[in-house]
Amino acid sequence: MSEVERESMEFDVVIVGAGPAGLAAAIRLKQLNADLSIVVLEKGGEVGAHIISGAVVDPVGIDRLLPDWREDGDHPFKTAVTDDRFLFLGPAGGVRLPNFAMPPLMNNHGNYIVSLGNVCRWLASKAEALGVEIYPGFAAAGLLFNEDGAVTGVYTGDMGVERDGSQGPNFAPGMALMGKYVLIGEGARGSLAKQLIAKYGLSEGRDPGKFGIGLKELWQVQPDKHKPGLVQHSFGWPLDMKTGGGSFLYHFDDNLVAVGFVVHLNYKNPYLSPFEEFQRFKTHPSIRDTFEGGKRLSYGARAITEGGWQSVPKLCFPGGALIGCSAGFVNVPRIKGSHNAVLSGMLAAEHVVDAIAAGRANDELTGYEAAWRSTDIGKDLKKVRNVKPLWSRFGTVGGVMMGGIDMWCNTLFGVSPFGTLSHGKTDAAALEPASKHQKIAYPKPDGVLTFDRLSSVFLSGTNHEENQPVHLQVQDMNLQVQSEHDVFAGPSTRYCPAGVYEWVDKDGNAAADPTARDVRFVINAQNCVHCKTCDIKDPNQNINWVPPQGGEGPVYSNM
Repeated sequence: MSEVERESMEFDVVIVGAGPAGLAAAIRLKQLNADLSIVVLEKGGEVGAHIISGAVVDPVGIDRLLPDWREDGDHPFKTAVTDDRFLFLGPAGGVRLPNFAMPPLMNNHGNYIVSLGNVCRWLASKAEALGVEIYPGFAAAGLLFNEDGAVTGVYTGDMGVERDGSQGPNFAPGMALMGKYVLIGEGARGSLAKQLIAKYGLSEGRDPGKFGIGLKELWQVQPDKHKPGLVQHSFGWPLDMKTGGGSFLYHFDDNLVAVGFVVHLNYKNPYLSPFEEFQRFKTHPSIRDTFEGGKRLSYGARAITEGGWQSVPKLCFPGGALIGCSAGFVNVPRIKGSHNAVLSGMLAAEHVVDAIAAGRANDELTGYEAAWRSTDIGKDLKKVRNVKPLWSRFGTVGGVMMGGIDMWCNTLFGVSPFGTLSHGKTDAAALEPASKHQKIAYPKPDGVLTFDRLSSVFLSGTNHEENQPVHLQVQDMNLQVQSEHDVFAGPSTRYCPAGVYEWVDKDGNAAADPTARDVRFVINAQNCVHCKTCDIKDPNQNINWVPPQGGEGPVYSNM
């Protein structure tokens, strides 16, 4: 923590992140003990502003948190799934896979197509009605510790800091929020969770964290092309058979279709661009008809945790715990994590209440760590633990088939013929030098069905004050030039879905050619949609994402 003098506020529990996990934890805490003082910090300008997901929600978590939610006329779960389709795409056509061949856990009937941002806004109203304090626009910039090394709170970022780090005329110091326990629910690859995992060795004995990047657009389509309740997932083209990923189309509400594309970040080819693959996907004959005559309304991107059972770190640390996607509770084949996020927030809250009732504070919630694998969260993740490793080892066709067999065996017999497979190397280490690969020629966007990055970022509502310290920190610029550019041909210009990174020559022209010299790394931080892909995929782990000033970043609507 810096030497700036900060105002301090005391709470029983401090929660970082107003996502499904954080809000569920806050609600459950108040349900169990109405007298507890709870604060939830949210770096977005409003609750839901930074929330992006498909989303098809399994209501199991909401059912347990708010059993009477269906009687609430304001709830966001308006579109139930009525049709579930799975496609394998080739370059010219697609094959629908029979539903009976899919393991039961892949069935989406009984689930709801929603905007997860709107779910969080609704949950926030429930939390505030119980007396929870929610502070949107306040990014948790750092952790506070006592003399024993336990977490005692967090501090929010200073406002009005100039680009050179000096205090500007509108400087306002952040606040220190102290708590008996701190729950971290920042989402995938959160900056505080990353620090905690390193400081306390929470990932020791676990597989490396694995991630994907999910890109999403929201479209309003022609009424005759809208099929309310349709959930369609696909895999295959445009990705090659060695690169993991897939897509979704969800029809909901008033002629809205959410279309998304996920690329597993353990891909090898540095010339691959997840954004361009997403745009190309929409041109497929089985896909493009849905969007003809339609209008693109919004765009966004976010990293997704994909490590699952093997990669979940130790959840408790002195003074608090990890919840939701900070812990990595996404079920990859189902493309669902919000149900487990809610359940983990509730589980952590129950252990916090017991600890406070026993007069404890700032110690380890060891019961939470011991319990989760035997709960519905653990049961959900254990059944699919080998799907990602099998896909990574055997490619799309072989891996998906073997993953399906494995899920059936886990469902029918409770065991896997493969045991528990390891994920292997990190996503950053999976990237190979450019010399081993050919460039990929992506078509130019037509501005009707396919688009460029900058027009897409505009639709995300992203905004950052330019005269502030860059929140994408390059640790060693020489290493960035000598390795990221010279060896890997500048993949940051392609893996970033927002046009943040550029390699330019001395004349300011693009210089992605690995033979170019006198290059300069340009960071357009104002474009950042906070997806965290750079923090994950940079081959040298040389880029560190930290929060910008509170309230900045995307402003997602109905995403």
